[in-house]
Formats: sequence, C-alpha cells, structure tokens
Amino acid sequence: MVSQGTTSANPATDAPGVVERDGPGAGERLAAVAEQTWRPLALLVACFAAWWAVSSFKLVAEYLVPSPGATFGVLTDKWGYIWQHTWVTTYETLLGFAIAVAVGVLAAVIMVYSATVERTLYPILLFAQVIPKIAIAPLFVVWMGFGIGPKIVVAVLIAFFPVVISMVAGLKSVDPEMLQLSATMGAGPMATFLKIRLPASLPHLFSGLKVAVTLAVTGAVVGEFVGANEGLGYVILQANGNLDTPMLFAGLLVMSAIGVALFVVVEVAERLLLPWHASRRDGAVTTY
Repeated sequence: MVSQGTTSANPATDAPGVVERDGPGAGERLAAVAEQTWRPLALLVACFAAWWAVSSFKLVAEYLVPSPGATFGVLTDKWGYIWQHTWVTTYETLLGFAIAVAVGVLAAVIMVYSATVERTLYPILLFAQVIPKIAIAPLFVVWMGFGIGPKIVVAVLIAFFPVVISMVAGLKSVDPEMLQLSATMGAGPMATFLKIRLPASLPHLFSGLKVAVTLAVTGAVVGEFVGANEGLGYVILQANGNLDTPMLFAGLLVMSAIGVALFVVVEVAERLLLPWHASRRDGAVTTY
C-alpha cells in the first residue's frame, strides 16, 4: 500500500509497456561496433581479394593494374616521400575545410535572417556550384600563382555548398511554436539563436560537414592537378605521366585514407558534441 504523499520516482517509465534501458556495457558497445563494421570490412577484404586475383592471374597487364604487393611495397619503400606530400595535401584540406565551414555557416545565418539576401545569394551559390571546379582551377593558378592559395580556394569552393545547404535547412527546421514561445518569454534574437536555432541546426550541420570534409580532399587534389610541385595530386600526376602505376595506386589509397580519417573525426565530434541526438537514435527508453 502506497501512502498518499508518495509519488513515483520516474512515472514516465512506470507506465505499462515502457521499459527503461540501462546504459550499454563495454561488451555491448564492442558488439555494436563489430556489428557496424564487419560488413564494410568484409567488402573491403573482398575488393582486395579481387584485386589480388586480377593481378596474380594476369587478367590485366601489370603496368595497368599493379599487384597489391607492389603497391604496398611502394608505400613502405618510399614512405618518407609519400608522407611529405601527404602532409601538404592534408594541410590544404584542413585549411580549406575550416574556411568553408566558417564562411558557410555565416552565410547560412545571414540568409535565414534576411529573405532579401537569401533570394539574392542563393541563385549565385547554385550557379557557382554547378561550374566544374577543374575548369576554373587554372584561373586561380594564373591569378594566385603555384603556391598553396589556389588549392585552398578550390577546396573551399567544393566544400562550401554542402555546409551552406545543411546549415540553412537546420536553421529553418526549428518548430515555429518554439520561436513564438521564446519571443513570448522575452528572449531576444541572440538568445533565441543560441538557445533554440543553433542547437536545432547542429544535426543538419554535421551531416553537411561529413560530406564537405571528404569533398575538401578532392578539392585540394584537383588544385594540385592543375599546378603544383608538391602534394598527393602532384604525386599522382607524376606517376601517371611516368606510367608508375604502383605509385599512382599508392597515392590514391593514401588520398582515400585521408578522406575516411577526416570523416571519422567529424563523426566522433558529432557523437561527443550532440549526445542528446545520439541517445535519441539509440533509444534510452523503448516500448514493446
């Protein structure tokens, strides 16, 4: 028998059909990681097996498709040379990505708060996005020389659009009733932005960041294709001209590894900065 003054500690989870789940233990987390990773790992192993089979059975000439052993041999023997150019491309990618995020977020905020700016700027952004960057990259080399500038500009241009689109979508996804409530309670524009609009836009923004960070790698390499004397784009271009396919494949593998690593960094940052969003996906409380 329960006294009249006693209330349930957690009435939401005492309702029929609702079960409160404890936090996952270390074993459950490892099992979840294994469940999420074994399929892509299996596909990766299958791709390498197919690559090995093609090269081992001489289905394609070796100067066209080198063996995995030759490719990884180049990575081992010339690691210092590859690492030097990898660092250059990584630096260009990170700097271009950071500029794209800063400018993209600022542009998205201005567009959301000003309909005139949005109507004026959005068509220009769309027009700039559909222009092939490889076509205009030589102009940046002519204007800015063969230094690091053109590579960063191309990386910014390629990564900028996903950041703007995702941030605008996030800022506009706020429930209008929440905005009305904040205005009724006397919150100013800055408080409304920091407390309501910005947190609501972060899941959308991180979705755009994960796309943008991989495109930034492509942008940096495209800029190096046009005119450079260092970077992975330069390595790949030189290897292609010399028919050095092991070095070419090695450069492509390292470039892909940079993109994957940066994607994972953004994914981890999302989980750390948005625990409320991750918990909503995982489900702390479930029904049956």
